[in-house]
Amino acid sequence: MKLAVFTKNFTNPAYGAARLGAERAAAALGGVEVLHFVPQTPDDPTQQRELIAQALALRPLPDAFVFSPVHATEVDPAIRRVVEAGIPMVGFVNPIEAAPSVSYVSSDDHALALAIARHLLRHLQGQGRVLIVSGPTASYTSNERLRGFHEAVAEFPGITVVDTLAGDYARDVARERTAAWLQSHAGPDACLVANDIMAVGVLDALDAAGRTATVVGVNAIPQAIDAIAAGRMLATADFNAMQMAYLATECAVRHLRGEPVPARIELPVQIVDARNCQQWNLPYEQRPVITLEQLRRPTP
Repeated sequence: MKLAVFTKNFTNPAYGAARLGAERAAAALGGVEVLHFVPQTPDDPTQQRELIAQALALRPLPDAFVFSPVHATEVDPAIRRVVEAGIPMVGFVNPIEAAPSVSYVSSDDHALALAIARHLLRHLQGQGRVLIVSGPTASYTSNERLRGFHEAVAEFPGITVVDTLAGDYARDVARERTAAWLQSHAGPDACLVANDIMAVGVLDALDAAGRTATVVGVNAIPQAIDAIAAGRMLATADFNAMQMAYLATECAVRHLRGEPVPARIELPVQIVDARNCQQWNLPYEQRPVITLEQLRRPTP
C-alpha cells in the first residue's frame, strides 16, 4: 500500500512533525509505504499543484492521498484531479473544500487562538498593549487564529492592539518584521503570535532590541517548550500536527482496508505553560500518539 503525503513546507517544525506522524502510523500499521511531497518554496500553490501532478504520474498510482492544502482555493483544480483519478483523500490541518474527502483531522483554530489569547490577557490582568503577529494572509489557520485573537481582545476593554504584522509562519520573517517595527515604536507589553516558530522569531527580535514582552504562540514545538521552560515565553496552545497526520494516515489505511473511519476528528485544545510543559518536553519521536482505537474508547 502506497500513500502520498502532502505537507506545506520544510521551514515549520510542525510539518516536520506531521511527516514523522505519517511515518509512525505507517510503521505501526505495517505494509504501508509513505511518499512525501513538500514544496521547496514554503506554502507555494504552484509547486503543490506540480507535486500533485508528479504523484498522479506515478505507476502504480498512490492508493490514497493524505493531504494538507497550502491555500484555500489555488490548489483546487489539482485536488479535483485526484478525486477524478479515483484516489481517496484524507485531509488534515486545513479543510479540503474542492472535493470530497474520506476523513478530515484537525483542531479548532479559532478555539485554540481564543484559549491562548485569553490565557495571555488574563496574565496581563486585562491591561496592556499587545502586538499581533499573524501567518500568511491567505492561510485558513492564520485567519481563524486571528479571529480568535480579536474575539478574546474584545472581552478585555483594557487591552489595546497596537499593530498586526504578517510573519508568514516563518521565524526569519517574523524576526525581521518585528525588529523593523520595534525600531519605530515603543515596545508592546505582550505579543500574540499565530504559531510558535514565529514566536521564536519575535523573541529573537526582542532580545536583539533589548526589549521584553510576554509572548505566546501556537503549536507546542520543541523550541517553544524550551522557551517556556526557560521562562522566555509564557505559553503555547498544542496544535498537534504530528497527531493529526498520524490519525489521517491511519484513516487512509483503514479506509483502504475496508474499515469504517470517522468523517471528522477534532483534537482538543490544550494550553502548555510552565505548570505542565514537562509533558511536552520530549523530541517528537518520543511524544505519545493516540490511535483511532484509543480515540474511540469511552472516557471512564
